[in-house]
Parts: sequence; structure tokens; C-alpha cells
Amino acid sequence: MSSTVLARKYRPRNFETLVGQAHVVQALANALTQQRLHHAYLFTGTRGVGKTTIARILAKSLNCTGPDGSGGITAQPCGVCAACRDIDAGRFIDYVELDAASNRGVEEITRLLDQAVYKPVVGRFKVYLIDEVHMLSAHAFNAMLKTLEEPPDYLKFILATTDPQKVPATVLSRCLQFNLRPMAAATIVSHLATILATEDVAAEPGALKLIARAARGSMRDAQSLADQAIAYGSGRVEEAAVRQMLGAVDRSHAARCIEAAAARDGAALIAAVDGLRELGLSAAGALEEMAALLQEMAIVQAVPGALPDDDPDSEVARRLAALLPADETQLLYSMVLAGRAEIALAPDEYSGLVMVLLRMLAFAPADERAAPSTPPTLAAAPAGAARAKSASPARSDEAVATPAAANAGVERVAAAPASKAAPAPAMSAVDATTTSIDGAPAADLWTALVQRLAASGAIAAMVRELAMQAECVRIVDSAAARLWQLRVERENLRAPALRERLQAAVSNAEGRATRLEIEAGAVADTPATRDGAERDRRQAEAERVIQDDPLVKALMAQYKTARIVPGSVKPPPGPTP
Repeated sequence: MSSTVLARKYRPRNFETLVGQAHVVQALANALTQQRLHHAYLFTGTRGVGKTTIARILAKSLNCTGPDGSGGITAQPCGVCAACRDIDAGRFIDYVELDAASNRGVEEITRLLDQAVYKPVVGRFKVYLIDEVHMLSAHAFNAMLKTLEEPPDYLKFILATTDPQKVPATVLSRCLQFNLRPMAAATIVSHLATILATEDVAAEPGALKLIARAARGSMRDAQSLADQAIAYGSGRVEEAAVRQMLGAVDRSHAARCIEAAAARDGAALIAAVDGLRELGLSAAGALEEMAALLQEMAIVQAVPGALPDDDPDSEVARRLAALLPADETQLLYSMVLAGRAEIALAPDEYSGLVMVLLRMLAFAPADERAAPSTPPTLAAAPAGAARAKSASPARSDEAVATPAAANAGVERVAAAPASKAAPAPAMSAVDATTTSIDGAPAADLWTALVQRLAASGAIAAMVRELAMQAECVRIVDSAAARLWQLRVERENLRAPALRERLQAAVSNAEGRATRLEIEAGAVADTPATRDGAERDRRQAEAERVIQDDPLVKALMAQYKTARIVPGSVKPPPGPTP
């Protein structure tokens, strides 16, 4: 004895049992109740979200006669009258389904339209459903345009497609369009649980989540996978069996990789990949699971109470979220997404996975606990605040600036006389002698240097970002080297590797030994903020020029409703910082 597959057995027969498309149901139900019927409807959406199902329910609503045969157009078809039963069974003579994927020529469409001149045989309306309508040829579309625009009162067109971009605009303009959304995973899990409970099939919640994720928004795919899981598990839907059936990666593998990345443990990352290889699990699946886990971690970090407490996966996400700062979680998420696209280009998928995971270590922000602290004698004081006398010894060839020079925004410390053979004694802050550097504020000097480096291509990517986001708080000159003290707000930019690369570029540009020291803190005057201010100034100037233009003024005076479209005024290209 054969059984009906779940996707057909539990196909919704009315709007009340349809799940996941409430916005479409509401619009159609209101139109049917108010008798405001259009002659053509277009349903778009990915496979398995209910396009054909809604078309059949709409056809029953238009032709339902009620249990006693006296009913009319309704948003709640009875399901027991001859019209409802025949449409469900696929034998209603006035309801025609045409698959445009296999009947795409002008001859098939012409044959269909030739029957449109005849009134319904048994129903109230003739309903033509053309599925995958985007597959029709250009001649077929042209043949149906006139009938589609002005069909007889008894004829309704329902078009369905997974690719509305391929449908001509002339057809789109003649239809009411409804976009069916992919099903949410929670919706799929809930519906599958109801179906399997009705079927008296035991199902573990974790297994249903795996099926819902694999279905990717398609309820039909989810029901087909559930059928497969029932057969695979001998009548039970268990998480371990479903994971094995789908070849899915256990969340513990993804969690192990993220833990190793957070701990900067390269050996653990390699061991995690070896574990996946030994189990024969997909490297692409591992990255997909990591992306899902990182997304939940980001949600925990942004909205701590957003994840459900009854989901065991939520606890894993909360535990891992405490290991990483929010910006590094976002960085890892971006790397995982990029890795999913690159893994097909690798020599094999496991080596591609190794490179993605090692990239997490290579670009990991510096550990603040391991970062060298800023020497006290070189720490910048807040503007206008007195500096405390340093208790640490200063370098023999350097001196520290006075508070007065710090308030002036720039410092240049006189070096110890080169003629002295013995090291000079350490100088305290109050004893130092300072002068300005060419009379320019420190921020001006740093901005000019960064613009020169960027224009020459000496810095790029994250090194350029570090330079643009750094505020120069102090410059200390000595016979041995020039010291730039910078303040950077973003933690990921304060990585030692980025500082060393920027230091090398600065040394090369200045032609002398240079040291960069970076401290954490809020910034106010950086090359980036100056660049943004300059862009705003140029934009405002461009808008002012347009508004003051005599021709524009004349047009505005002549046409009272004329206006300058916001955002349409663009300044001429300026220099790149």
C-alpha cells in the first residue's frame, strides 16, 4: 500500500491553514470579501513557498458554491462543494494549469487563449494558472498581452514565477503582484512539528531545526526532507540521524573553531579541521555553521536578551560571545562569509578551510593585555591639564615637553647636545625645553604626512585606515629618532602588526628613524574627520553654487513646483586624502 507524501497530503486547502504568507492572505481575503477582484494576479517567490497552493485556493474561492449550492464568492471556500473537490483533485474543467517551462511556445498560448472566448462550463469563472511564466517565449508573451489586459469578465489569469525579472514590464503592469516570502525557520519548525505529531512520528527539536535550515525557506523542501528523515530513521526523526543524512556539521565543531580563534590557538584550529576531515564532514558546512553561530553571538552582544532561553544553542552563543569583543565577532563573520565563496577555488576544501581559519589569526586584533604599555614620560596629557612629574627614567637622547607646549598643540623637544660623550641625565617634564615644529600644530603635520603616504600608495587597506583614524597628540624629536604619539579609538586598529607597518612607511617617507606609539582613547581631530569635514564643505559649496546659479533661479521662478532633487548635486572630484 502506497502512502501520500507529506508535501501533497498536507497541502493547505484554504487560507486559514496556509502558513508564512499572512500579507498575501490578508490582501486576497479582503479583496474577495469586498468583491474587488482583479483580472490578473502575479505570484512571485522561491520554490515551495505556496504560489500554486494560493492559486488553487483563489480558484476555489472564486467558484465555491457552498455546501448547499447557493454560496457565492468567498474568502473561505467550503471544500465540500463540487467545485472545491474537483479543483483539489485537479479535474475542474474551468481551472487550467499550464506549465510554461514545457509549454513555452506561441502555439500553446494561442491554443489556450482560443478557449478563452467560451464561457465557463460548470464554474462561475474560468481560471488560467500559468506556472513559471518567465519561461514563455517573447512571441508567447506578445500573443497574450491583449487578452491579459482586457479579458472577458468570466476569465481570471493567475501567473506564477520564481524569476520575475524575466517577465516583461508590459505583463507586470497588467497584474496585481504579490511577493511570497521565504519561510522563516521558526515557522517551518512549528509546522513540521504539527504535521509529525498528526502522523504520530516522534521528532527531536534539534532534528527539525536542521531540516528547517536545510530547506532554506521552502516549506515543500522541508516536508520532503521530513519524509526522507522518517525513512532514514525508521519512523523516527532524530537529530543525530538527520545530521548524518544531511551531512551537516555539529555545532560543537563550529564552537571549537571559534574558541580556538578567540584563544589565538593555531594548533587547535588545525586539530579542528583534522577532526572534520576524519569524520568526512563538509568544510563548506563547517563555515556555514560558524556563520550561523557568529550571527547569534553578534545578536547576544548587541541585544543580550534576544535569543530564546529554551534553545540549547543559545547557551553556546552566549558563552562564546563573552570570549570576543563585538568588533572582532563582526570581523570573523565577514571572513567566514568570504571564505564560503573562496573555498571552491582552493586545491581542496579542507585546505581552503585551514586558510580561512588561519586568516582569523593573522588579522586578529592585538590582545590588550599583551600590548606594551605607553612609557609614562611620553604619555600625552589632556589639553589644558598639568602633567605629573614622571617617576620613570627618560632616554638619554630625549627630553619630555612642558605642559605649556602641550597646550599649544605641538611639541618639539630639544635633543641633548651631541658633543657630550656621556649620557645626559634624565629630564623631567618641568625641565624640558620645547619649541614648535615649523610653527604647525601636531594634527596638521600628521594629516599632511598621511595624505602624502596615501597619495603615493605607501599605505593601503587596514594600515591606511589606522593612519586615517589616528589623532596625533604629541611629537618628540631627538637625535636618534622622531617619536609620533598617536591616539586611536578603535581596538582592532591598535594591533602591533598594523603599527609596525605604518611605522616603516613613515620612516621611509621622512628619511629618518621614526617610532610610533599608540594609546587608546577618544579622538577628535584625525585625518578622517578632516577629510569628512572637507567633503561636507565641498558639498555645501556645490549646493550653494547651484542655488545661486542664474539659470536655476530663473527656472525655479518660472515653474513654481520645481525643486532641486535632494542628493542630486555632486561636487567636482577633489584630491584623494
